[in-house]
Amino acid sequence: MDEKIKKVSIIVSKGSLEGIYPGLIMANGARMEGIEANLFFTFFGLDAIKTKTIDNIKVATVGNPGMHIPTLIGALPGMSALATHMMKKTMAELDIPPIHEFIEMCHDAGCMLYACKASVEMFKLEKNDFIEAVDSIITVGDFYEMAGGGEIIFT
Repeated sequence: MDEKIKKVSIIVSKGSLEGIYPGLIMANGARMEGIEANLFFTFFGLDAIKTKTIDNIKVATVGNPGMHIPTLIGALPGMSALATHMMKKTMAELDIPPIHEFIEMCHDAGCMLYACKASVEMFKLEKNDFIEAVDSIITVGDFYEMAGGGEIIFT
């Protein structure tokens, strides 16, 4: 008998558009299906919830095989800005909201947002460095306890 997913906890570890949006899309989709959803931001994924960086997330053009361009080309000045502009334009045409709006939508729909305590300490951050929607700064142990009985997705 197929059992439906009741809870999902999504780990966001990358600080680029293509690293952050999959987690947001999965969390939002889960909430729309009535599935409990949690987002756990760690390492560079913290950029998605930091007030200073949330509106400046870019596409990673260097070392990104999905770009289908040589690393040398991706490293040229302006390539990341161009790729970011093009992706944001396409997403706007598809009515996909900017990161800050998407995070607020997820949170308003009942998705819990957590920052990884080890990463917060490593980058010398504090609770006031994050957007208000962040529910708590938790340890990995807290994350596993909170994720218990559900699926864990690493984006």
